[in-house]
Amino acid sequence: MKNISYIIIGMIFGLGISISGMINPAKVLNFFDIAGFWDPSLMFVMGGALITTMIGYRIVFGRHHPIFATKFSIPTRNEIDTQLIGGAAVFGIGWGIAGFCPGASIPAIGSFKSEVLIFTVAMTAGILVARAFKNGVLSKAKA
Repeated sequence: MKNISYIIIGMIFGLGISISGMINPAKVLNFFDIAGFWDPSLMFVMGGALITTMIGYRIVFGRHHPIFATKFSIPTRNEIDTQLIGGAAVFGIGWGIAGFCPGASIPAIGSFKSEVLIFTVAMTAGILVARAFKNGVLSKAKA
């Protein structure tokens, strides 16, 4: 049942991303183009997501424990470090250049457009390389 809920949640996310047009990189890039063909619709999508999240968190954290677990898994780290800033910068630069958010690229794979597939493969490779660096795999291979 837990895995089925993951699939349903992923499908709802993908449907929302598709309906909102956020799988179209031009729509995202036009949001960042404030001096040209500015498209404010991304702001409304994000606002709607924030409102939905606020309501959802109220409902979920009103429970004693999650449905499929005995306790909530809430991150305990709250410091702002170079890893967080660097990751946010890479995310923002990549989103601004490509027009794809990693989350939106997954449902966009269904379009079978080459740029989506290239972006998603490159993103996955980047994640694997970063993970290898973090785990010291690549630095040990050089030595």
